[in-house]
Order: sequence, then structure tokens, then C-alpha cells
Amino acid sequence: MTLQEIQALLDYHYWARDRLLTALELLTHEQLTTDRGNSFSSIFDTLVHLYGAEWVWCSRWQGASPPALPATAAYPDLASLLEAWRDTEQQLRALVQRLGEEGIQRPIEYSGFDGRPQAQIFSQMFQHLVNHGSYHRGQITTMLRQLKAPPPRPMDLIAFYRERVST
Repeated sequence: MTLQEIQALLDYHYWARDRLLTALELLTHEQLTTDRGNSFSSIFDTLVHLYGAEWVWCSRWQGASPPALPATAAYPDLASLLEAWRDTEQQLRALVQRLGEEGIQRPIEYSGFDGRPQAQIFSQMFQHLVNHGSYHRGQITTMLRQLKAPPPRPMDLIAFYRERVST
């Protein structure tokens, strides 16, 4: 995987996130937070998990190993979550730039939640992050459909590539 491919996936990841958030802005707080019986009970809990996993990976890649994901209670509303998320986005974009072509192929050491040492090639962990995001965005889309709320605009990777060509 090249730096250019990593940067394209990074752009895709946030493009898809923003499409999802646009759809979620139409929901009430109750619609966001009601238990829907999913992996993470509500749309908001799933969003916090999605952000939290990204924050954990970004922290690990910068030399820290958080002991857990952030709690949903740390974010009283969508605006506070988005503020934290945009900060992590800027950190991640800067990190990818600093790593450069050679750095994305190197293993990065960190401690898992269980405290055990881990090491993985950055590009593999990054691909996992993007894949993880796609999985949970799909779950949220299903919850939106269960609510009979409008789903987000298509978030498929191919839609992203097609849009990039046309703009």
C-alpha cells in the first residue's frame, strides 16, 4: 500500500462519515439515543464507538495506549462528539503526513486493552480502521431504515471514487 492510497482511504473515511452525519442531523435526540437492540444499543452509542475506536488507534500510533474506549457519557450530544472527532481527524491526517511513504510500511508497537504488547504494520492497522468504519456506518444505516428515516447518500468506496473523478 502506498502513501497515496492511504491518503485516498483517509479522504474516503471522512467523506463517508460526513455523509452519515448529514443524515443524522435530521434526527431528534430521542431517535439518536433510543435502544435499537444493535451491537451498540443506539445510533449515538454506535457513533461514539466508531469515533472512539478511531481515537484509540490514532493515540496508539502517536505513542499512547489508552486502556479503554471513551464512554458515551463523555459526549452529551452530536455536536460535542463531532468536535472531538474533527480534532482526531486533524491529528490522523498530520500523522499520515509525518509517517510518509516509508513510515506507513513499518510496524508500530502499542499495548492492547489487556495491557499486552502488540505490533502491526501501520498500513494494515489503517485499513482495519477504514473497514471498521464501513461496518458500523452500515449498522447505523440499518437503524435509520428501521426508524423509517432517510438513509445517508451512498457511502460505498466506489461512489467516492466516482465522485472524485467527476469533480
